[in-house]
Amino acid sequence: MNRYLIERHIPGVGGLSAAHHKDIAATSNLALAALGGRAQWRRSYLAADHTFCVYFAENEEVLREHSRLAGFPITRVNPILTVLDPLSAYRPLGLSPASVAGTRRGGHV
Repeated sequence: MNRYLIERHIPGVGGLSAAHHKDIAATSNLALAALGGRAQWRRSYLAADHTFCVYFAENEEVLREHSRLAGFPITRVNPILTVLDPLSAYRPLGLSPASVAGTRRGGHV
């Protein structure tokens, strides 16, 4: 499956109640069940007027079908090409964070 970041413009979404968030999640889960495993919702980040949702899916069309079934808008679909995080500093060297930390302390790797 491919990884995607979905941007949704939903005015006021960041100020919704926890009960409303629970309903949104349940609606999304029902739509995902209807897709028969062709998409997986990993998590969503809510800002004032936007959500940024991470999904695994067969393709963009499956995500648009999920959106239609759930009644959620899609502002933009972004394929995730790679993930950059603090551990990325160690990957090009083939070193683990523990081995680099040991070297910095004067230890031997």
